[in-house]
Amino acid sequence: MNLRRIAAVASKEWREIIRDRMFLLLAFLMPVAWMIVFGYGLALDVENISFVVVDRDHTSLSREYLHRFVKSRYFTFHGELASEREADVWLQSGKAQAVIIVPEKFQERLLSEQPADVQTLIDGTFPLRADITKGYVIAINSAFSQERLVDYFSRLSGISHAQAEARVRPMTLEVRYLYNEEVRSTWSMVPALVMFTLMLSSPLLTALGIVREKETGSIYNIYSSTVTRIEFLAGKLFPYVLISWVNAMILWVMATLWFGVPFKGNLLFFLAASLVFVLSSTGIGLLVSLLVRTQIAALLITMIVSILPTILYSGLIVPVSSLSPGSQIQAHLFPGMYYTNIVRGAFLKGVGPEVLWVDVLALALYAAVLRIVGYRLFTKRPRS
Repeated sequence: MNLRRIAAVASKEWREIIRDRMFLLLAFLMPVAWMIVFGYGLALDVENISFVVVDRDHTSLSREYLHRFVKSRYFTFHGELASEREADVWLQSGKAQAVIIVPEKFQERLLSEQPADVQTLIDGTFPLRADITKGYVIAINSAFSQERLVDYFSRLSGISHAQAEARVRPMTLEVRYLYNEEVRSTWSMVPALVMFTLMLSSPLLTALGIVREKETGSIYNIYSSTVTRIEFLAGKLFPYVLISWVNAMILWVMATLWFGVPFKGNLLFFLAASLVFVLSSTGIGLLVSLLVRTQIAALLITMIVSILPTILYSGLIVPVSSLSPGSQIQAHLFPGMYYTNIVRGAFLKGVGPEVLWVDVLALALYAAVLRIVGYRLFTKRPRS
């Protein structure tokens, strides 16, 4: 293997890239655009739930109960209605996702130690959002009920409010969220989007760049030259690996500075692992380029091969541990899952090679296998 010939092939490929201004522009703009679009579009937080109320009691206690929802950061109050019929109109039009109906004699029943039935109507068009909304309502209602119970027990026993609370709530539960203390979906999604963006852009650029040479016929110069197969592949892939690695750095800057995701890990380890992942993803583009002859075919196949496994099996949206056993096996066959573990671990948990070495090793093996298969498939004789 002659390094000068590899450098010559890489230099020629780089000149081809910068000569095509549109291709060069897409090489750096496409990952940035995807990061912005998906970074804002894949926010999974269920907040700002618009709701209206029907207060049939109009007492201090009913207002206190409803104020719990108004001051919650999960709900957005849109006003009080006169009847359930108006509430149906609000729900059907989508202007409200929930309606809380406080019955008549709400305060009177509570003060007389009788249960009061509060009705909550939730828009169930989106089941996940509806279930989470129901959980918020149950939590607020439970907190209000417990406070009423403590007040009642305090008056009945003639003890202080604190003593009554200690007896009513003998056990407290303390829950702490580690690594993502505010449970922001952005902090979880944006690092994974670094994987998603590189998984799409790296193979696509590689496949288009190599197939373009087939379409223009300039690859016949390689067929007739003294450049060996491994020298050609190494020189050909080098510019795309470099571009994708630079994109990984740009995406890291966007994640930390634009989206405000904390980075707790080792930057050098992250960049080294990203380079290994780029070697894997460009290997996919290399295989596609060896199997097709047109850029359109390369574009379609690369998008299909990259997008579907990445969305379904990488842990981007659903954790791999939550998939079925068969799906978990498939997840381990694609490089996206391993790099997702690396970026989330480096960004949120601050872990390094001592924990993530298995994922890095899997990516390295993946890259090596793809290079070997690509080398076997590539021939200096045009296929008939």
